Amino acid sequence: MKTSDFYYELPPELIAQSPAEKRDCSRLLVYNRKDKTIEDRIFRDVIEYLEPGDVLVRNVTKVIPARLYATRRGTGGAMEFLLLRRINETDWECLVKPGRRALPDRTFIVNDELTVTVLEVCDDGNRIVRLNYEGIFEEVLDRAGEMPLPPYITEKLEDKSRYQTVYARDNGSAAAPTAGLHFTPELLERIRDKGVFIADILLHVGLGTFRPVSAENVEEHHMHSEYWQVSEEAAAMINAARANGGRIISVGTTGCRTLESSSDKNGVVHAGSGWTDIFITPGYRFKAVDALITNFHLPESTLLMLISAFSTREEVMRVYKHAVEERYRFFSFGDAMLMI
Repeated sequence: MKTSDFYYELPPELIAQSPAEKRDCSRLLVYNRKDKTIEDRIFRDVIEYLEPGDVLVRNVTKVIPARLYATRRGTGGAMEFLLLRRINETDWECLVKPGRRALPDRTFIVNDELTVTVLEVCDDGNRIVRLNYEGIFEEVLDRAGEMPLPPYITEKLEDKSRYQTVYARDNGSAAAPTAGLHFTPELLERIRDKGVFIADILLHVGLGTFRPVSAENVEEHHMHSEYWQVSEEAAAMINAARANGGRIISVGTTGCRTLESSSDKNGVVHAGSGWTDIFITPGYRFKAVDALITNFHLPESTLLMLISAFSTREEVMRVYKHAVEERYRFFSFGDAMLMI
C-alpha cells in the first residue's frame, strides 16, 4: 500500500478552529458497514445506535500542559519543548524546536520554577531531557506549560477544559483523545440509563498516534510506543458483555488501539499494562472492537489508515467525500463519525 492511497482534498475552511457551543451538538455521520449507508445526525443521537448490554469503552487519559517555551541559559536563544513520554520522576522524552540548539548538557529556562536540561539525542531526533524543579510536579507544570493544541488550530482556545474530555482523569497525554470530546455528563447518564455499560481504559496519547507518515510505502512506517492500562474491572465488563451478545463500542482510535493491544486472538481482553506500537492498516482483523466512534482524520495519517481497516479504503474515501460535500468540520474540534 502507498501512503498516497490515503490522500483526500480538504478545503482549509473545514478545519475546525474552535469547539461546538455545546459538546453533544456537534454533527454525527453514521456509517453502517454492512449495508454501506450514510446518515447525517447530531452527536447526541448516538444513543439511538446503542443497545442494552453494549459496552462503551472510553479513554480516561488527561492532557497535560505539555508545551514548554524556554530560553537558553546564557544566550537567551528561544526553544520549544513538547513533552511526550515520562521516563521517571524528572526525565522525559520530548520533541524540540529548533533542534540545533537542543544539545546535550545545555540548560533552558522556562520560568522561575522550572528549567530543562538536555541529556541525550535520540536516534529519531527526539531528546531526553531532565526537568529541574522543586515542589509538586503537576502544579509546577500547570503554571509553566501550555495546552499542546495541534498546529492546524490557529485560534486561541478560551476555555482550556474544552480540550479535555469530561471524564479525563489520569495525567499523561500530549494530545486529547478527541472522539471523547463530544460527550457530556448528561449524555453519558442517559446512555447508562439505557442499559449500556461504560468501561474505562487508558492510553496516554503521544507521538505514535500523530506522527506523519513520511514513508512512501505504508509498511515502512514506524509507530512510536504509547502507554496503556486495562483494569481487571474493565476487562471483566467487556468480556462479560461479549459473552452475552453485547457489542464493544470504542470511543476513539486510542481506545481501539488499547483494546486490540490487550486482547488475544479470540477477542478476550486481558487486564494489564504496557507499551503498544500497534499499527493498524487495511487487512487487519479486528478482535475486540465491534463499533467505533471517531473524529475525521488528517490525509495520509495512521488514524485514517486505522478506520480504513475497520471498513475499506474505498468506502472510507467515499464517506470522507460525503463529509466534505456536506461541510462537516474536521479534526480535533470537528464533528464525529460512528462506524457500526
